[in-house]
Amino acid sequence: MTRSFCDGLPRRDFLRIGAGGLFGLTLPDLLAARALARQQGGAPRDVSLIFVFLHGGLSTIDTWDLKPDAPAEFRGEFRPAATKVPGIQICELLSRTARQMDKIALIRNFRHNNSDHGPADHYIFTGYFPQAGFNPSLSPNNQRPAHGSIIARKLGPRRSVPAYVCLPKMHPSAGPAYLGSGAAPFVIDADPNAPNFAVPDIVPPPAIPTARLENRRRLLTDLDRYQRGVETQANRLANEVSSYQREAFNLMTSSAARRAFDIQQENARLRDEYGRHSLGQSCLMARRMIEAGVRCVTIDHSNWDTHDNNFATLRRDLLPALDSALSTLFHDLADRGMFDTTLVVVTGEFGRTPRINNNAGRDHWGPAFTVALGGGGIRGGRVLGRTDARAERPQGDAHGPENLCATLYHLLGIDPNDEFHTPDGRPVRIVNNGRVIQDLL
Repeated sequence: MTRSFCDGLPRRDFLRIGAGGLFGLTLPDLLAARALARQQGGAPRDVSLIFVFLHGGLSTIDTWDLKPDAPAEFRGEFRPAATKVPGIQICELLSRTARQMDKIALIRNFRHNNSDHGPADHYIFTGYFPQAGFNPSLSPNNQRPAHGSIIARKLGPRRSVPAYVCLPKMHPSAGPAYLGSGAAPFVIDADPNAPNFAVPDIVPPPAIPTARLENRRRLLTDLDRYQRGVETQANRLANEVSSYQREAFNLMTSSAARRAFDIQQENARLRDEYGRHSLGQSCLMARRMIEAGVRCVTIDHSNWDTHDNNFATLRRDLLPALDSALSTLFHDLADRGMFDTTLVVVTGEFGRTPRINNNAGRDHWGPAFTVALGGGGIRGGRVLGRTDARAERPQGDAHGPENLCATLYHLLGIDPNDEFHTPDGRPVRIVNNGRVIQDLL
């Protein structure tokens, strides 16, 4: 069933952006852009990013920042429960995540000044609030580059895998903006929980055996030989593109690459622990890609726009999936020795209204919500800031998308004060007046 966000935009429109469209690249396209990416950056810290975006807006008053003493029309149906860290409580339905709380930091005094899908998404992904009248969901690209694109441009790829990957689809605000195709993500436009899941352009579908790929490689070689005989220097670009196509074939037929991107190779018990649902298998796939050398994986997980039946939906569907996916991701990274070099960020575009509406739901609320982080240099087992008695506003100083972006870039070895230049030569800072949240480090 295709559901819509409250602004009327079909969710399917967000799902079908496509790897070969304006937002993302197929593998040959992305390989062809690697030379441009390698021209940037210095000697970064070798940290990767998994960005878990809960599309629609997680109700943090029902998960990370409960208010049990607030009036009934605010506090909701769930109760806070103890975690592994004394003094920190989170939702009783996140019991497995509670046991990993020593690895997690919560920014409870997070906020921004917009509660609309689109602009708020863009703000979270880029650290820049979009100019008036700009709708990222309807534009062919965002105004500013997303964090994954900045990471791809500044740090470039490791080994033969893409630097930046989006799954199980690409969010409209996850694009490269003026950085161009060299910083665009490779989009896995498929659900890792699907029985026939395969990574497009990397793991060939079962219907195309390796022998047929080899035949296609030989055909490509023959065509290249013909081209070299008849083309002049003006056609040099076409030959360069074909070399990237050959490299794509090499990656597809590489046993190491096939193993890294084939989730069917994963232990069945661990897949069960992550959860046999889209979020769980996407988190597992993200861990496998980081292990293979990908620098940034963005997971765009939908259906968190709980205007109606907020508590029933959270209890029945959303929170069990979040609990199994996050708790397993954190301990799996730790068990594999990857936790200190993998930053995990979990957020929506905003929170939900503290006051419950007439449909037992909560509406959009940018003025106060919580962001969860762990790994990659973050000090776990701590809470930054607090909100007032009804979670309506942060108390004291607050953090916003600029500071979050500055912090994640800092942890990945990127100076948030660096500048890029737009095609017309205008300098633009990576982060707009953001500062690193030192209390997290």
